[in-house]
Amino acid sequence: MDPHIISILKHEVHLIALFIMGTVYIGKIIWIMRFKPMVERTPSKGNKQKAIINSYLNIAMPWEMESTRKKWYVWTEFAIFHIGVAFAIIVSFIVSFGNESLIDKTIFQNFFMVLFPISFIITLIRLARRIFLPVNRIISHPDDYFSIILMCVWFFFASWFVYDLYNTLIMGIYLAITAFLIAYVPFSKMSHYILWPFSRYYFGKHFGHRGVYPKVRVQ
Repeated sequence: MDPHIISILKHEVHLIALFIMGTVYIGKIIWIMRFKPMVERTPSKGNKQKAIINSYLNIAMPWEMESTRKKWYVWTEFAIFHIGVAFAIIVSFIVSFGNESLIDKTIFQNFFMVLFPISFIITLIRLARRIFLPVNRIISHPDDYFSIILMCVWFFFASWFVYDLYNTLIMGIYLAITAFLIAYVPFSKMSHYILWPFSRYYFGKHFGHRGVYPKVRVQ
């Protein structure tokens, strides 16, 4: 791929995508903050601070939920997939604002060479579930299919790229898809994570106030 196009993808396109994402997310956060927080009108029966902390940490405690406690592999898929997403974005930042040589022949490259293909396989499994499992298919929106297919293609080229860092064609495709994802996510269902900090805070605050969370284990 032409070096000039690569340069545009690394800098101008990446910055535009980040600007779009930042602008939309700032708007969403302002909109969320406009809602008045719920005021508890009953005496506190528990430890709200402990409950809020536990609510945030719950994502890393699969034994706390029956679904992930019985099907541990679901949580494992979830964890690897999201770690893969985070590092695939980080790699694009390294390439765009640094240089691909920063990860060449390092332990990080070896890590990515394992993580990204596994994330790609997990994404294919998630797509298959949406297509073939009736319980998943009935709740799936066209955006779900588009997003997960896009993630499959993205992880495919991310995997290829970390195995062949100086292939400018693969680098260009990887950077282009990454930029599109960054700009597209705020408008898709994938943007649900912007609500996560707020929902976990109020979940812990409300049920901690009632004294029913965290769960009390009876001996």
